[in-house]
Amino acid sequence: MNLNWDFIIESLHLYGEAALTTFRLGFWGILFSLFIGVICSIILYFNIKGLGKIVKIYVELSRNTPLLIQLFFLYFGLTKVGIVLSEEACAIIGLSFLGGSYMTEAFRSGLEAVGVTQIESGLSIGLSKLQLARYIIFPQAISVSMPSLGANCIFLLKETSIVGAIAVMDLMNITKNLIGMYYQTYESLFMLVVSYLIMILPLSFFLTWLERKVRYAEFGN
Repeated sequence: MNLNWDFIIESLHLYGEAALTTFRLGFWGILFSLFIGVICSIILYFNIKGLGKIVKIYVELSRNTPLLIQLFFLYFGLTKVGIVLSEEACAIIGLSFLGGSYMTEAFRSGLEAVGVTQIESGLSIGLSKLQLARYIIFPQAISVSMPSLGANCIFLLKETSIVGAIAVMDLMNITKNLIGMYYQTYESLFMLVVSYLIMILPLSFFLTWLERKVRYAEFGN
């Protein structure tokens, strides 16, 4: 198979712009997902009255509906009640809504992994609840959660390939457009794969390095 390198070179700027859009959506989606995950996991862990059930409903609803359906609801459904959002806003909200539930479960599993004896020991030496959370619970919880958090970050970045369904000019949308206009299928798909690898591989290496640093800081090995 011989690739048309002239077409690839001419299309580089289109893929560069689409890659920036994809990265921007993934960055904000991951950031908001982490924020949602921390808040919801704390609510579940401390069983805050009145909010725990709401969080559980959110997690089940988010994890059991496809991202595409969530995006359609945000982009098309909300217009029926007078709420009009831009394509990128819908993409970020959809990614955050989906990712938040996965981050919640990741953080929650980390919090629940902290042994009861360690909590009791902290209380016995006079630590306040805030000090207990800061020095004992959260450091260990983050260390345990890091593999799941890293996997979720990569998952969300790959899920950006769905947002083209609501006219966001991401990598997948650019690829479909170029294939439809010029029939350069192999070249377009080649650029798509390379673009995602350029974004995801460094993120994967960074998250692996970060996981090791966090574990070393926590356990000293």
